[in-house]
Amino acid sequence: MTVPSADLLYQALNTQGEPPLRLLPPAAAEILSSLGAPPRLAAHLRAVHDVAVELTGWVRERHPGLAFDHDAVHFGAATHDVGKIRHPGELTGPGSAHEQAGRDLLLDHGFPPVLARFAATHANWDAPAVTIEDLLVATADKVWKDKRVPDLEERLARTLAGAARREPWEEFLALDDLLTRIGAAAAGRLAFQSAFPTRP
Repeated sequence: MTVPSADLLYQALNTQGEPPLRLLPPAAAEILSSLGAPPRLAAHLRAVHDVAVELTGWVRERHPGLAFDHDAVHFGAATHDVGKIRHPGELTGPGSAHEQAGRDLLLDHGFPPVLARFAATHANWDAPAVTIEDLLVATADKVWKDKRVPDLEERLARTLAGAARREPWEEFLALDDLLTRIGAAAAGRLAFQSAFPTRP
């Protein structure tokens, strides 16, 4: 018996997973449901969002005085690839058309630019004007599958060090330890994503 695609999307949004994955912010889950997102996309966004929550928790614990919008990071991670609903070929192949499409889609559905921007900035972390929030979303989008990008990690470490008036090398070592630990659970996240189909 074939499981209806709506049920598969529901499962991707709500199944616990191993390691257990946090649920998406309600607004993110609602737009994915209303647009009939491919179940694999929802599973991917759950995995990246889960890592983003871990990253922001670490930043808040390590830098309690640092002002940044952790809710925006969580939403950004939960929707960064939403444009792949309009460009489903980019679910399994290369392409960047989903970036602007995702931003436009979120804006069209009433989300403010400060939240919609992550759909476009998650792959442009080396642009001059990126914020710590952009860097955290971009990092989560890499390390969820244990992909390490030294230039991205160095930029995040330098940004954190500058905000906290610490030495960049000290921040980089602490960040490296965290990302190594997060990356160790990548196989489970990849298996969770792969369990769902790419078509809605």
